[in-house]
Amino acid sequence: MTALVLAHFVVALCAAPLIRRVGPRGFVLLALPPAAALGLALSRWGEVSDGGASEEAWWWIRDYDVEIAFRLDALSLVMVLLAAGIGALVLLYCVRYFDGGSRQLGSFGGNLLAFAGAMLGLVLADDLMTLYLFWELTTVLSFLLIGYDSEKRASRRCALQALTVTSVGGLAMFVGFLMLGHLAGTYRISHILASPPAASGTLSAALVLILCGALAKSAIWPLSMWLPNAMAAPTPVSAYLHAAAMVKAGVYLVARFAPAFSDVAPWRAVLLTLGAVTMLLGGWRALRLNDLKLVLAYGTVSQLGFLIVLAGAGSYDAALAAIAMLLGHALFKAPLFLVTGIVDHASGTRDLRRLSGVGRRLPWVAGTAVLAGASMAALPPLLGFAAKEAAFDALLHGSAGERWVLAFVVVGSALTTAYTLRFLWGAFARKPGVPDTPVHRVGAAFLAQPALLALAGLLLGPGIDWTAHLFEQYALQYPVPAHPYHLALWHGFGAALGLSVLAWAGGAALFLAREPVVRLGRRFAWPKADEVFGRTVLGLERSALQITGAVQKGSLPSYVATVLGVMFVGLLAVLATDRPWHGTPAPRLWDHPMQAGVGALTCACALMCLVVQRRMKAAVLAGLTGYGTALLYVVQGAPDLALTQFGVETVSTVVLVLVLRRLPVFFGDTQRTWRWGVSMLLALGSSVAVACAVWLATGARTAEPAGAALIKETAHHGLKDVVATILVDFRAWDTMGESAVLAVAVLGVTSLLYVHRRQGRATAPPPRLPGGVTAWSLATSRLKVPDKYQQGAPERSWLVAGDTLAPEHRSVVFEVVARLVFHPILMLSVYLLLCAENLPGGGFVGGLVAGVALTIRYLAGGRHELAVAAPVHPGFFTGLGLTLSTTVALVGLADGTVLHGWTWHGHLPLIGDWHASTAVLFDLGVYLLVLGVVLDVVRALGSKIDQQTEYRASLALAGEAQNS
Repeated sequence: MTALVLAHFVVALCAAPLIRRVGPRGFVLLALPPAAALGLALSRWGEVSDGGASEEAWWWIRDYDVEIAFRLDALSLVMVLLAAGIGALVLLYCVRYFDGGSRQLGSFGGNLLAFAGAMLGLVLADDLMTLYLFWELTTVLSFLLIGYDSEKRASRRCALQALTVTSVGGLAMFVGFLMLGHLAGTYRISHILASPPAASGTLSAALVLILCGALAKSAIWPLSMWLPNAMAAPTPVSAYLHAAAMVKAGVYLVARFAPAFSDVAPWRAVLLTLGAVTMLLGGWRALRLNDLKLVLAYGTVSQLGFLIVLAGAGSYDAALAAIAMLLGHALFKAPLFLVTGIVDHASGTRDLRRLSGVGRRLPWVAGTAVLAGASMAALPPLLGFAAKEAAFDALLHGSAGERWVLAFVVVGSALTTAYTLRFLWGAFARKPGVPDTPVHRVGAAFLAQPALLALAGLLLGPGIDWTAHLFEQYALQYPVPAHPYHLALWHGFGAALGLSVLAWAGGAALFLAREPVVRLGRRFAWPKADEVFGRTVLGLERSALQITGAVQKGSLPSYVATVLGVMFVGLLAVLATDRPWHGTPAPRLWDHPMQAGVGALTCACALMCLVVQRRMKAAVLAGLTGYGTALLYVVQGAPDLALTQFGVETVSTVVLVLVLRRLPVFFGDTQRTWRWGVSMLLALGSSVAVACAVWLATGARTAEPAGAALIKETAHHGLKDVVATILVDFRAWDTMGESAVLAVAVLGVTSLLYVHRRQGRATAPPPRLPGGVTAWSLATSRLKVPDKYQQGAPERSWLVAGDTLAPEHRSVVFEVVARLVFHPILMLSVYLLLCAENLPGGGFVGGLVAGVALTIRYLAGGRHELAVAAPVHPGFFTGLGLTLSTTVALVGLADGTVLHGWTWHGHLPLIGDWHASTAVLFDLGVYLLVLGVVLDVVRALGSKIDQQTEYRASLALAGEAQNS
């Protein structure tokens, strides 16, 4: 089974080049995988009819009990016959339907075959997650098939509408699957049906969500608007997806779960009510349409409502009728769609008002349509008659609610007879006052597929007993009544036959009075569901725009206030309702008195941030709060955390100061006093709430801390630094993922800055002065760049490019200190990297320290000094570090485990014993990545801003020169 499902997708990938090479004849090869699936189903007929089932399963997500599982039983066998058999015939039909010049025919063939594979996987799936996977594949592929003619706006709109309705229903169904799997303790469908969870409110909610997906997929009212609009697709798509396959998925889902959950409220009430309403509304709508495909489309909606009633009724006889009608509907509706395609192909129109005399010119086509239409109208001796007789009998002997539904079903059957006669009359009859429609000849190969399906409906009417044993295997999942119904073509004269006669007579009367019926229907027509959908979508778009305009103001303070407000209210709500402080031990004020002093100073710095007016002071005070936190780590005895905090806070403060150079010195005074007060209260309240939440969370711990186990495991490997070992060994996956996120985020932000500045530079080219001298050259000449820097000649200097700074921006003391501490800081960074196994340090801290060293060079000597100190592009360090860490992670696969660690020991002359490990190499990658990130930030917010400042200075100099 798995191989057959995969074969559909593999061959679908080859469809485009195949059809480009051989044209529409390539559809013959595309029909082979569905034909093979049909052969498999027929070969297992006897085994399944005897109550057997074939299963295949592989673990997908073992920890969550999710498998790729397939199961072939009676219900799935019938659906495989439909999906594979009709799929193969439709693909063969495409050989004559399309000509060689059709656009995008290769992708169409691939999508159609892939849909057949997805449908096959859906009906064979025995795991909820597997079923959902193929369910959504059918949704996406149907979107592509409906929108085949993508140049037409109507096709795109109809495809999008089908995708929207079915995918929203699918998402609701997915939530229902998760709830059901959680209640049942397994996601295997066969296990859930064998031992369903007990009825409860949660189970009822899960079933309602599942039904949302089923009803949307099978176009049940009020979610039926997408199916008629899907007729924008080519006729083969309509015949396959919208008659035999996709729209049957919802019916199949209901039939699959009904044996276990039909007695759980509100399953039966929802399905019987909505199914009956859909049958009436669809049939009534079909009576006043003039497009043959639309008549069949609304007839399909009506028949799907009928199938939902039978599948959801939840009894032995109804289940028997449902599976028989499932097969019968496919065998009469698919050939009718295919015949419509032939009529359209031969005459150039599907408008029944323009068609006249087609039956005399195409008698074999008309005969095929009459045969399929007679089955749809449930005339003997066709399969449709035997299935509808079973349905009438099942509902007649059911509960009181089912007998009420039977009245609606009889009326719906009369409507079915009426629109069947309307279709046959409109497509083939000669109409008074309408000239005969010119048609071209139709070959036998074009008619073979619908004729074969219609003949199957004729043969299976008298031969319904051949399938009865298979159908009964599905019905046996329900309690068997004292007098079970047996499928047969003739049960003698009785109430069911009388209801059929009543439906035929009512349908014939409606057809004879078709003109008044059309006028009456148009006069009392409800608003079209398509219009309702369009207005709903438009209303959602307008509401979204209004909400977005009201919320997304572009104000960072507003966003921060919103986030803090939601967090504050949420925490207060939890504290007020749960009262988690009961049983929580009283907190210790401090472990050491020094913590109180450091904490008080940190809080004082934070509070002072609220009242300062200068941005630079606020940045320094914010930095002091970070340093205060690092001091708390030192006092607590966490040197690794303290080092990291010191490094991060230093780099963050420097970056913040670089940004502040382009902002006003003082904060704006536009905020009113009351708003300032509210902001202060919100900030203080949020901080207190978070502090309380952290205290309660730490006090509520019940499990044993993992620290002791980690210390023991680290010591077992001969290491001492637990924190560094966790980062590069125990949780190295997290470290690698966080490193990748950091690299992507920083590269993205700095790239946006570069793009913005390049665009700004392009819009304002440097002006030229008389004589061809540019303002930029004049400005750089006034910067007094030394010849030693321009020519590269060596000369004694504290910094290589320090003289490029303007005198007012230089600090000789800072330059001397920077030159003295630069190399020791770099050595310290390497030391922190290499000593991390046994002492505080690590690649992250080492990279930050190295970045601080380069930042000092930039602050002392400017952008030219940074270019000399780090002549390599920052992206090189970032990419090299990420590549090194990833390579070390993947090298472990040689032993079968990603990130498997190795250690090498040796002896070197003069140095002595040494050892190296993959953890150190992994940490070296982190070191290089962090260094590249810091360097990239400094270049983006430092060097580029300096370059822009010099450019503006050049414009000012140009103005002075022109004035002089």
